[in-house]
Amino acid sequence: MEDNSNVFDFYNGGAEIGRLERGLGVVEFYRTKEIITQYLGESKLKICDIGGGIGRYSEWLAEMGHDVTMIELAPSAVEYAKKEMKTPYIAKAGDARNIDEEDSSFDVVLLMGPLYHLMNRSDRMLVLAEACRILKTGGLLIAAGISKYSSATWALSVYGNGVDFIDDEVYMEMLRREMDNGEHIRPETYPRIIADAYFHTPEGLAQEVADGGFEIDGKHAVEGCLWITPELNSKWEDPFRRERLLEIIHASERDESMMGISPHFIVAAKKA
Repeated sequence: MEDNSNVFDFYNGGAEIGRLERGLGVVEFYRTKEIITQYLGESKLKICDIGGGIGRYSEWLAEMGHDVTMIELAPSAVEYAKKEMKTPYIAKAGDARNIDEEDSSFDVVLLMGPLYHLMNRSDRMLVLAEACRILKTGGLLIAAGISKYSSATWALSVYGNGVDFIDDEVYMEMLRREMDNGEHIRPETYPRIIADAYFHTPEGLAQEVADGGFEIDGKHAVEGCLWITPELNSKWEDPFRRERLLEIIHASERDESMMGISPHFIVAAKKA
């Protein structure tokens, strides 16, 4: 198994605290919940949130009445989740490649981070094998990916606007690698950007999930093309404008030709 100390240090240092409450994270959180809700139905479910960070999705699912277990690599994130917990759920440290849970014990598994924080395909397949093992037959998998073009499109959106990262050869070399083979290696000169990761295409993520023993049920752009909207957050706070923005993303979220422009996408699948 690959050494993921870079990722461990990033999240153990509190990278997730507040991320979904500011900037584009607000839209990501809203849209991800919207997509997950489409697949849950009305029954109380037993859900395992693997790589659950500081518990934002676990807390939301617990508030809905589900029986939730969150497993997170970074112990400090787990402790933060426990401290902030308002609705009870289980939160514990663990590695997504080796889950300490019984076979066929969950109705739903969330993989909201592990599949883009393991560079080697063999490790990602271990994560999918563990998810498949702990899911009941017919159980639901929700897996998130980051687009291999996300850094490039963001850098283009601000290019010439005071953030000229594209002019820096170090940053440009990072982009070349991402666009070529999906490998995101964080340069030492950019310590605040996301830790080392593997960035997928929507088709690539779906193929890995299928290879892991799942039947694909749906693919969704999360932020879609909305993220390019000027002053997005102020428009998002306006109810009328938010509805217009959501109408656009709802119309385009399953369109293959649009999906790659979304910073995040989700694959929903069932255990065969």
